[in-house]
Amino acid sequence: MGIELVTQQTVLPDMDELSFTDLELDYHVRNALKAAVQGDRDFYNQLVAVIHHKDRLVPEEVALLVTCLKALTGAVSCVRIVHHQSLLAAIFGMSLWNYGTDVMDALVEVLTSLAASSGQYVDLCLEMLVTNFMPPSSSSAHFIEFLKQPRGLDKKRQVLDRVHSTFQDIANLVPLTPLRLEKITRDRMPNIYTKEPFIVMYVENMLRLESGAAGKLVGGSMLVAIMDRLIDLDVEIAWDDILQDDFSKGIFDMELEDLEGFSDHVQQDGNELTRESLIQRFFGGNLVAEKLDSLLVLTFEHLESCRESGRLIQVFETLLQSFQKTVLTAYKSKFAQFVMFYACSLDPENCGKMFASTLVNIFVSGVYPAWRMSAVSYLASYLSRAKFVAPSFVATTLESLVKWCFDYCNNQDGDINAKAHKVFYAGCQAIMYVLCFRMRSMISVPRLRSQLLLMHIEDILRHPLKPLQVCLPSIVEEFLRLAKINQIFAVPDTSADYGMLESELSRAFGGVERLDMFFPFDPCLLRKSDRFIRPNFVYWSMVRSSYYEDEEDESASDEDIDEAGINMADNISDDEGNAHFDEFDYSLDKMSITPRDSSAKFGGRIHGFVQMPSKIRPSTSPESL
Repeated sequence: MGIELVTQQTVLPDMDELSFTDLELDYHVRNALKAAVQGDRDFYNQLVAVIHHKDRLVPEEVALLVTCLKALTGAVSCVRIVHHQSLLAAIFGMSLWNYGTDVMDALVEVLTSLAASSGQYVDLCLEMLVTNFMPPSSSSAHFIEFLKQPRGLDKKRQVLDRVHSTFQDIANLVPLTPLRLEKITRDRMPNIYTKEPFIVMYVENMLRLESGAAGKLVGGSMLVAIMDRLIDLDVEIAWDDILQDDFSKGIFDMELEDLEGFSDHVQQDGNELTRESLIQRFFGGNLVAEKLDSLLVLTFEHLESCRESGRLIQVFETLLQSFQKTVLTAYKSKFAQFVMFYACSLDPENCGKMFASTLVNIFVSGVYPAWRMSAVSYLASYLSRAKFVAPSFVATTLESLVKWCFDYCNNQDGDINAKAHKVFYAGCQAIMYVLCFRMRSMISVPRLRSQLLLMHIEDILRHPLKPLQVCLPSIVEEFLRLAKINQIFAVPDTSADYGMLESELSRAFGGVERLDMFFPFDPCLLRKSDRFIRPNFVYWSMVRSSYYEDEEDESASDEDIDEAGINMADNISDDEGNAHFDEFDYSLDKMSITPRDSSAKFGGRIHGFVQMPSKIRPSTSPESL
């Protein structure tokens, strides 16, 4: 039953008239509650007036309020939800944020006693506490500024410490409390239009519940609700917010980290342009992106604390289930998926392998084609971009994809058909995409080179289904170029030799949603959360070996390539412990960032930059629109 405030003109009683001792006031409060049931409401109305008083309280009024609340704590057995609605409404309408610590302590004691006295008050008490996750909405502007100050942060700590300790006190008395709290917290979660400081504060409290004493019962639900809200925010950011104008069509052919390699600035229309100014241009003033960025940082920090407390695998299993239900099925999620990426980076051996294995299983054994295509896109992007994934694991996972595609070929007698075989083409494209990033690191290890050569990649690419004519031309061409340079596969020299300019076939296999162009772990363009991702991320500039030679020099030896500073696997050996990508950590300013000039074919130079010949980041290229 809900509690509604009874509107009546009640006047705060004269202080001299209520000059009772604490014991006397306890007695009078009990009598007032009992008398109100019989219809005598004079002293009861005075009690409601004391609690409902909203104006700034003088010390004497604070003392009276504390005394009345303490008296109510001992008299909760006399409270009746039918006869004392105005009193209950006054209590549940109070906000801990509006009072000092004495009133806060007295108020949470009342709530604990009410919850323990009757099951009908449990939800009301929990709802009141949950509303205190954030300051009163009517004072939002005031509190936003207040919370930036030391005394505001101290107030926040005072309120939230009491909220969470009261949850535990009630749970100790009412065993079903965590389950009720779980539903209330999810139901009252702010929507995406809530101001950033408040939605962040609410999520902070959800994560505090997840890691607290009730975490075993409510933690999973909190994480799932947070991931749902991240996706809600993510889908609100339109691709037009990222690709605003013709300028992006050139600059996003190069990844933003390339700009950090310049010792000087670059210019656009006469104005200085830096990586920071680019991000500001795309997301400056985008309140949804800023909220998402802040929530991602909060989630990343929570994952770090989970690792430190030994809970990361348990938390990751919940996140993985949520990922499969929400993120994987979301239409081209842009940033929310980096929660999975960062969690994997914290524990590559367990979380990282679990994530990849799950994606492989969905692709190989899934029911819905769109989900399977999405899963293999996630897998390819993860294997390509995760610096912490060892080449040996990349090779083993790649072998699983190749085996499925090869078996598929053996069961097909037909010719090329982009729509009928779109899952197969998605797998082929994933294989080529991973090899664009990881080929050199694998062939530098003799055992992995042998493993790669034993795969049936050439058989798949030469099958009558003709994946080279269907997959995204930019990826096909890049794969063929690298295969030729590294002399690893007997494949056509270039996509032009195979007639692989983008065609209706290429556009068809992805369908309306263009899943053929979806590689979800492209560089993170959110300012604050990027600092967590960047140290663990493989950028294209680290591997674009073919861009350092002219067209006629593409047959340069591996030794020449190494001298150019582009061999990704200088120090990789057969030893598993040395199979990681520490060599990526060298400074970007030591790399050449000038790609091979293919301006005649790909639209010419743009303000001093030469465009990359292949749009290896298709999910942020204008084609994907």
